[in-house]
Amino acid sequence: MPDVTSALEDYALIGDHQTAALIGRDGSLDWLCLPRFDSPACFAALLGGLDQGHWRLAPAGAGACTRRAYLEDSLILESVWETAGGTVKVIDFMPQRDRAPDVVRIVEGVRGRVEMLGVLRLRFDYGRVVPWVRRSDSHHVAVAGPDSVWLRSDPAVHTYGQDFSTRSEFTVSAGDKVAFVLTWHPSHEPRPRQIDPYEALDHSLKGWRAWAARCRYQGPHRDAVVRSLITLKALTYAPTGGIVAAPTTSLPERLGGVRNWDYRYCWLRDSTLTLSALLLAGYREEAAAWRDWLLRAIAGDPAELQIMYGLGGERRIHEYELPWLPGYADSAPVRVGNGAVGQRQLDVYGEVMDSFHLARGSGLPAEPHAWQIQRAMMDFLESAWQDPDEGLWEIRGPRRHFVHSKVMAWVAADRAVRALEAHPELPGDIDRWRVMRETVHREVCEKGYDDTRSTFTQSYGSAELDAATLLIPRVGFLPADDPRVIGTIDAVRRELSHDGLIRRYTTDGDHGGDDGGNVDGLPGSEGAFLVCSFWLADALMLAGRRQEAETLFQRLLSLRNDVGLLSEEYDPKSGRLLGNFPQAFSHIGLVRTALTLAEDRRAD
Repeated sequence: MPDVTSALEDYALIGDHQTAALIGRDGSLDWLCLPRFDSPACFAALLGGLDQGHWRLAPAGAGACTRRAYLEDSLILESVWETAGGTVKVIDFMPQRDRAPDVVRIVEGVRGRVEMLGVLRLRFDYGRVVPWVRRSDSHHVAVAGPDSVWLRSDPAVHTYGQDFSTRSEFTVSAGDKVAFVLTWHPSHEPRPRQIDPYEALDHSLKGWRAWAARCRYQGPHRDAVVRSLITLKALTYAPTGGIVAAPTTSLPERLGGVRNWDYRYCWLRDSTLTLSALLLAGYREEAAAWRDWLLRAIAGDPAELQIMYGLGGERRIHEYELPWLPGYADSAPVRVGNGAVGQRQLDVYGEVMDSFHLARGSGLPAEPHAWQIQRAMMDFLESAWQDPDEGLWEIRGPRRHFVHSKVMAWVAADRAVRALEAHPELPGDIDRWRVMRETVHREVCEKGYDDTRSTFTQSYGSAELDAATLLIPRVGFLPADDPRVIGTIDAVRRELSHDGLIRRYTTDGDHGGDDGGNVDGLPGSEGAFLVCSFWLADALMLAGRRQEAETLFQRLLSLRNDVGLLSEEYDPKSGRLLGNFPQAFSHIGLVRTALTLAEDRRAD
């Protein structure tokens, strides 16, 4: 039986551009939400135990696979076991769906004879509901409420029920192939259309390789960049173009802690960095789809702009807990939904304005109503930027005047001014926005900068630092060689370093805030936030400290697991990945830093 509290780096990702699954080295599929990323999980062993649902397919009595890898430039996973009796491989993937989602698992004999065992334990509604299982011709059908799952396998496989699970026993010899197809569909509908697993494999492999071949990056880290771009593609909800932050919920930022959040939604804070990475890598179609999702999601009253939305732009993302799940490594509570959706984060206005500025400058086809939305946002932000907010990191403590939020308000005004300078035919009050831009800049430099320590701080009047201030040169607020930027880089490295990696902020005491405790209002600590370390590498590069940037980037590349995936955070003490996995923000950071390093090399 698999160890469901194994390290996150033991998992690999497969997906079909609408949902995704995590499969461990032991061949156990421990997480899958159907039919969408944000649907209830039908395999939730990742957050509980085996009784919460899993599907293991591996040699009988074997542990972890001998080796595994994605088939070149694809999201098709191949795991190989070398046993005393022979060698066998299992190929796992989810074909891009027509209508119903499928999970395909193909067992191939390589050498000798290997006894195989499959254990399928379906548990709908995040491990809570045990379905009724029956036979229907060549299928095993599991039904409970709205959910129905059909399992089809080769006739030679001996399949039977035991202990509320479906078990499969069979033997493969060299050259044998045995396929399993698991299909979800609404329980009130007729039997779903059957796919040919081998044709689906061939089609999926060709499709992924053709997509990866479009990548324009040809630098020394191409494999890492392509793997990160494939991961971002896997986290894209194809029907709308929205990109989820991660396919998981409640993977802890500290083992045994309470910092466990649901990331199966789309954040506006990712918009500019995502759009930039996709465009620079040559993926204009995906960039346009993300831009169009953004336009639909934010349509409405600018005062009601949210920090995140559902896959289709849904606004209600109610947060609640699942008490029957003990959590990954006993890290409770397990949460569904995200209460931060109701927070005021003023930086998102700058990120949205910057995204549209980038889209316009890259030549993406313009949407006529986009500028109208931007003008309405600026009308609101002209007064709202002076208010305190919860900031980029979704602080669950008192609102403050966060420096990064003010910097992004400057970005909003700057991009509005630059749009009118480049396109004077657009309507808007350029003089008023110039005044706003100058006012915000002056206030941030006066109230958000600590002359004594030569660094920008997290918020006005605070001694706390914030890794988000590393973005100041990237967004153009100050030049990269400005002494205040250099001082901030050095201060962040000095005070937020965790064995050379960067935390978002400190979480172990009062640093000038009004709440008398951690700035985020939560107990405990967290690991190093990986995207912040990528930001540091970018800032070092922009400041002309290329060797330091290269060294840090190589360190970050070494933190990827064996199939090239990164989570949200990393704990240098235990050497383990932490937080939701895989994390879009981390992979966006990897792509951006690789591109920044490549640009600098070309400039030499």
